[in-house]
Amino acid sequence: MKSPPGALAPDEPEPGPNDVVVPRGFSACGLDGNPQNAGMARKFAAHTLHEWALQSLVADVELIVSELVGNAVRHAVPPAAPGTAEYPVWLGLFRYTRSLVCAVTDPSPAPPRMADPGSEAAGGRGLILINALSDTWSWRPTPPRGKTVWASLPLPQGHRTA
Repeated sequence: MKSPPGALAPDEPEPGPNDVVVPRGFSACGLDGNPQNAGMARKFAAHTLHEWALQSLVADVELIVSELVGNAVRHAVPPAAPGTAEYPVWLGLFRYTRSLVCAVTDPSPAPPRMADPGSEAAGGRGLILINALSDTWSWRPTPPRGKTVWASLPLPQGHRTA
């Protein structure tokens, strides 16, 4: 069952009560807030999924992380931040026993909003795509500032663990 768009998530993006992050099932990438970050996020995600032998998820995960990172860069990073030495945006991939969670943290406390862009709009469909590709997605505040937006996908049958 999908979380309602914009609903607060539990403290951790944990898809099930018996679903834990597997050993070496976490990978993170700091991003500097530049428009090129979506492409970097796709490459990072594809590399990580190949390392985890989850090639069948690459296309969907690349689209999800591209949209999450693109939204963070476009709507959450202050104009002065791109190009600085700090990383205002973080992408984390969590491999649980039954699912994969893609999480993007940014400095804005503003919740993500699913828009109705209309048929003529060139953009504005990112969260609609994420909603269609994932089992569930949501967001939560990330103290001391900002938020984390995440999406969960089921692992293929042969890749699930107890």
